[in-house]
Amino acid sequence: MSEVEDDKQLDTTRPFFVSDAKALGLHPREFRGSRFRRLFKGVRIDADIPVTPLVLGEGALLIHPAGAFISHRSAAAIHGVATAGHAEVDVSVTNKADRRFTGGIRPHLAHNGDDTTTVKGVRVSSACRTFAELARVLSPVDLVVVGDRLVKLGRCTAKQLIDYCEAWTGYFRRKSIYCASLVRAGVDSPMETRLRLLIVFAGLPEPTVNFKLRRPDGSVRRRFDLSYPSVHLIIEYDGRQHAEDPEQWQIDIERREELDDEQWRLLIVTRKGIYDKPLQTLSRVRDKLLALGYPNVPRRFTDGWQQHFMPS
Repeated sequence: MSEVEDDKQLDTTRPFFVSDAKALGLHPREFRGSRFRRLFKGVRIDADIPVTPLVLGEGALLIHPAGAFISHRSAAAIHGVATAGHAEVDVSVTNKADRRFTGGIRPHLAHNGDDTTTVKGVRVSSACRTFAELARVLSPVDLVVVGDRLVKLGRCTAKQLIDYCEAWTGYFRRKSIYCASLVRAGVDSPMETRLRLLIVFAGLPEPTVNFKLRRPDGSVRRRFDLSYPSVHLIIEYDGRQHAEDPEQWQIDIERREELDDEQWRLLIVTRKGIYDKPLQTLSRVRDKLLALGYPNVPRRFTDGWQQHFMPS
C-alpha cells in the first residue's frame, strides 16, 4: 500500500497520535514541517484546522483513559463562556493513576465523574458542574459572570445552578451556593453583571434585570438591562464610543428624549465607573434612588463591595 493510500486512512482533521500516523506509513519528516500542528506531546492535527477549545479538549482526552473529561475553565470555554486564566487544558479524572502530567494539560482529581455531558463527541463537565468547579478558581464576581452567561446561553437555569450547588460535595460548596444565588436570567453582558453586583454588594436595592415595557397588545416596546421600575429609573452600562459612531449617537439622543417624555430617568455607567470610580457610581445610584423616593435606601454603603471593586 502506498504512502498516499495509507494517509487516506487517517483523519487528520481531528486530533491523532503521531504513532498511529507512522504506523499507517506517514513519513516522520511530515511532522517536522508545517503540514501538522502540535497540540500535545505525540498529538497532532492538520495545520489548516482552527484550534478551538473543543479541538484542544478532544486532543487532551486522546492521551487519557476512558472516563476522563474536560472540566473547569476548559469546560466553560466549550460551553461558550470564556474565562481569564491559564492556557492549559483542564482534564479531570476520578483515579489518581489516570492523571497525565504533560505540557499543555492541567490535571484534576474529581470526586466523581457522573455529572458530565458530551459536546460533539467530547466528554465535558455539565454546565452546572462547571460552575461548581470554578468556585475553586474564580472570584465571586467572575463566577457570577459565568453563571449569568451559562443561563443566557440556555445551558442551565438559575434554579438548576442553586439546586446543583446545594448538592455539590466538592470544594468550595458554600461559595458556589452563594454565587449561584446571585445568578439572574436575561443578563446580556459581563459588564452588566459587574454593575449589578457592585450595587448589590454595597447594600443598595437590587435592580430588576431585563425589565420590559409592553404595548397594549403585549408586545415588547422597550427593554431595560437594569432598572427600578417603581420609580422609573434605568441603570445602563454603556461601553460604546459614540464619538466614533455618529448614527448611533443620534439614535441614543432620540431614545433619551422619548424616555424623558415618559418620565423615565436614565443613569449611564461606563467602564471607568466600575473599575476606576466605583464609589462615585454607587453614590450616583443611591442619590438618584433617594431623589426619586425609592423606599428604604441606605445612606451608607456596606463594606462588601470594596474587596471586589476597589481600584488597586
